[in-house]
Amino acid sequence: MSDLERFLEARQILLDNRDDYERAYEQFRWPTLTTFNWARDYFDTIAEDNSAVALHIVEETGEETTKTYSELSRRSNQVANFLVANGVRKGDRVLLMLGNEVALWESMLAAMKLGAVIVPTTVLLGPEDLRDRLERGNVRAAIVNETALASFSKVDGSLTEDLVRIKVGPPTDGWLAYGESEGQPVEFEPPEPTSASDPLFEYFTSGTTARPKLVQHTQASYPVGHLSTMYWLGLQPGDKHWNISSPGWAKHAWSSFFAPFNAEASVFTYNYTRFKASTVLQTLVDFDVTTLCAPPTVWRFLIQEDLGAYRTKLRELASAGEPLNPEVIAQVEAKWGLQIRDGYGQTETTAMVGNPPGAELVPGAMGRPLPGYRIALLDPDGNEADEGEICVVLGDHRPLGLMAGYVEGGTPSVAGDGHYRTGDVGQRDDRGYITYVGRADDVFKASGYRISPFELESVLIEHPDVAEAAVVPSPDPVRGYVPKAYITLADGEGGPETARSIFEFLRSRVSGYKMIRRIEFTDDLPKTISGKIRRVQLRRAESTKEGEGETREYREEDFR
Repeated sequence: MSDLERFLEARQILLDNRDDYERAYEQFRWPTLTTFNWARDYFDTIAEDNSAVALHIVEETGEETTKTYSELSRRSNQVANFLVANGVRKGDRVLLMLGNEVALWESMLAAMKLGAVIVPTTVLLGPEDLRDRLERGNVRAAIVNETALASFSKVDGSLTEDLVRIKVGPPTDGWLAYGESEGQPVEFEPPEPTSASDPLFEYFTSGTTARPKLVQHTQASYPVGHLSTMYWLGLQPGDKHWNISSPGWAKHAWSSFFAPFNAEASVFTYNYTRFKASTVLQTLVDFDVTTLCAPPTVWRFLIQEDLGAYRTKLRELASAGEPLNPEVIAQVEAKWGLQIRDGYGQTETTAMVGNPPGAELVPGAMGRPLPGYRIALLDPDGNEADEGEICVVLGDHRPLGLMAGYVEGGTPSVAGDGHYRTGDVGQRDDRGYITYVGRADDVFKASGYRISPFELESVLIEHPDVAEAAVVPSPDPVRGYVPKAYITLADGEGGPETARSIFEFLRSRVSGYKMIRRIEFTDDLPKTISGKIRRVQLRRAESTKEGEGETREYREEDFR
């Protein structure tokens, strides 16, 4: 049996059992692969004479661009030939700094076919972060758009002068024009063979608690590993899938590339300069989107609209990035009759825990281990527990979707002791459903009780005045620490009456031992460039305060 046949056999088990979680989990096994190149062996095979739409991009102006499977296959061959003609070789690191534009999908396929290593990067990256990626990523080539040029212009020339620099869009001095790739042959033969274990991606993590790590994935771990993501999302051939995510981060590769293409579905995206919930909802209607994946922030904006007024063709709804609050799930189900199915994974993995279609959904839970993943919850002593750090079992059960390792000094290294440790804490019920508790670094004790920031934040954002919230420990002379919430408001700056309303709201919903004792209103919460809240920064700010009081801080005892 060939590598392609093994891949297709594994995929078919998940497609055939999309509504039978127990059977899919029992039957699925990761395929054993040797020389598999997903872009050439799989994508080009299904793309041959295939006129089905693979990619559909809509702009705010109304302009639309579509590419069929066969068109993407041919164009990626041309881009691969263009890269080779300009000196890019197997193993070279290629920085992709592109938005949701056709060149992104073409370039990713091209780099895979060639055996180059893709370093995905957001176009919003500042000069300092870009410098770090160029240095630590050992970048040899860069493909960028107009927006990305501003950051490049502020980076020391010694880091960019030897790069193969390719620009999408209008010509720019010192940069090769991406459009010149259209003159290359439409057939591509790689100068060197690739193997399934060759590096393919090197992702920088979001860095919520420390300096971003560099994660390495292989020609198999993301392309084939995302069979688990395809299964969680419930994708089927012919679906039109919209994943609201920005290029440069792992979730974009998850759900705007590998999962839908593994299912032979169509990738849809709508480019907007500013998010507007009503426009997103109308776009779902106008373009017959069948499956939608969006982060919790987007779902919280969408439920502010009259969902029932939008007659969509949606069949599957999903959320990832952060745990989704049960209240949001309930409101969407009441209006659309569909459940938002939460899922969990990291840059280091593909989807490893989730609520797949057809399985009972426990509101607030991330779900159960997905096919191909064995998950253990380990206590501080390394023993299995009902609550503990979420860990991936390795050894004979090592999932194909797990990274090759972290790249430090050019050498990948993987966690030992028979587990990959995620750094996240979860609780498991008697049916095997796992609920997210928080980052191990974020969970803290107050008066001897363990406090989950996420649990309290989930309650806070149900208050109509609260837009976002982050809970951290605040030093207290009696209790040691008490929970404190930093809050941004949906409207207004906040004052005593708003604080009183929030405290009263909390008292009716939160047990006394974990009651939030302090509130501080803020205009902005510190975030990573990917939009995740940096609680570590807030914790440091709290630990260095000298107790002189904050003009926008309010204490629960003052409102009793």
